[in-house]
Amino acid sequence: MCGIAGILGKNAKSNLIDDMLMVQHHRGPDYKDKWLEEGVALGHNRLSIIDLSNSANQPFSDRTKRFSIVFNGEIYNYIELRERLKSSYNFQTTSDTEVLLAAFIFWGKDCLKHLNGMFSFAIYDSKSKSLFAARDRFGVKPFFYHKCNDSFYFSSEIKAIHAAGIKKKPHEKIWASYFAHGSYGMPEETFWEEIYQLPGGYYLELKNNTLSITKWYFFEEEVKKFDEKIPFNDVKEKYAALMKNSIELRFRADVSVGFNISGGLDSSALLVFVNQLKGKENINAYTFYCGHKDYDELFWVKEMINTTQNPLNKVLLTVDHFIREIDFLTHIQDEPCGGIPTIAYSKIFKQARKDDVIVLLDGQGMDEQWAGYDYYLEKNNQLIQGMKGSPFKKNVLNEDFLSKAKKPIYPTPFENELLNKQYRDLFYTKIPRALRFNDRVSMAYSTELREPFLDYRLVEYAFAQPYEYKIKNGVQKYLLRELVSEYLNDSITNSPKRPLQTPQREWLANELSDYVESKIEILKNSDFSTWFNVDEVSNEWQKYKDGDNDSSFHIWQWISFSNLLKN
Repeated sequence: MCGIAGILGKNAKSNLIDDMLMVQHHRGPDYKDKWLEEGVALGHNRLSIIDLSNSANQPFSDRTKRFSIVFNGEIYNYIELRERLKSSYNFQTTSDTEVLLAAFIFWGKDCLKHLNGMFSFAIYDSKSKSLFAARDRFGVKPFFYHKCNDSFYFSSEIKAIHAAGIKKKPHEKIWASYFAHGSYGMPEETFWEEIYQLPGGYYLELKNNTLSITKWYFFEEEVKKFDEKIPFNDVKEKYAALMKNSIELRFRADVSVGFNISGGLDSSALLVFVNQLKGKENINAYTFYCGHKDYDELFWVKEMINTTQNPLNKVLLTVDHFIREIDFLTHIQDEPCGGIPTIAYSKIFKQARKDDVIVLLDGQGMDEQWAGYDYYLEKNNQLIQGMKGSPFKKNVLNEDFLSKAKKPIYPTPFENELLNKQYRDLFYTKIPRALRFNDRVSMAYSTELREPFLDYRLVEYAFAQPYEYKIKNGVQKYLLRELVSEYLNDSITNSPKRPLQTPQREWLANELSDYVESKIEILKNSDFSTWFNVDEVSNEWQKYKDGDNDSSFHIWQWISFSNLLKN
């Protein structure tokens, strides 16, 4: 896990790459370097995970010096790929970086389909004077870019492109859509003008300042390969084998590995399969709590851990910690983040880094595979709505600004309504947001987060299973529950879905009330105050303090915006 940066064209200057790497230092504090050629500047911040030697530092070039790579992420099946490639490539290191470069040299862009990993990388070909860059299937690792008439910039974080001199200007349509509909933009969009992201499952090519972007991962086609219905127990057995292998691959590291845990079913599955791996029985587990009986999951976490006896590291989020860390973490995020739960999650990575546990696994992705969210259910032919009132307060928005908002419309490539909802959450809403938040808070403390349940083999296989394997008699994630029940007691495997929560609603109205008011004042007095009906903002805040607080999302939106104005 690292930070990458590059400039191609007129502005490919050493000092600009230095500036880009400086603001991404947290992503890779172990080594920093750059590679320069006329019209090309590549930079890399390294967090050493595999092959800790200096020979694996980046930017990395092959023996001929024709190809140079900067790479962020991990290729989990690099050992198997190295074995396939060793007869055609003379390896200098034991790193997955060199395996990735060798795979590109051997297969070209087709190398992508051979990779099991999380990655964003860029390879420059000095002979053809061209750049090839790609992002993993689900977009676990970020890739941002900016293109102007004479230069192309890319980086792992938006702030790095701004540090290179690209003006920071809010994208009004994206912000308006965020305030009006809760949208974080489509896969190629960001909250800042002229800064784009390469969507997950896409690659780009740049030659003679001409940019082309191509989709390489066709999830819709992959899941159709499993169109034959297989007996339930056979599916359960195959899925368990895939899960075990996925977790085993993600323990490949030359540094200490731990895992995150909450009190839910997904964490229990991770706990079970981690402890099935030989030699992994005493791996450190991490969880957070807030000292609030209505939200904390320590009771369920301890019940789960009692079955395995993993060392449990509990971190407490307090109001004081939130106030101390929020400015730093807003700066890290570059865009609106997920509220106080994201801040709480960050404490885990901060503690893990102190413990010298550099890699952590977590359980992201199961709800999207096995239809775990309430709104996947239908009741009386009506989609269950999770909230009484709308969390979006459009009355606080100026009419002209509101007119720029676009309600997102997502593709529906499947005839099945449930599959289309799962598809939306995998590629447009839930997973992209969670991955973005989590990448930033883990890298903020120079730690690597791995997502074993987002192994593409698992996602494709589970997604393709029939409705009754996912939801049976109203029980969601049915097959997963049946699988975990073989190892844990009923109180864990039958536990209802509990969103990862903190007392955000209560804290914002009470302990953090002064803090919120200070942020509202910044919003009301900013250059962007014309976006809002400021009197309505004050009225809504007063109503919230008076108890109209079914949702705190609109309050968090104002905090996020105010904090990002000064970063």
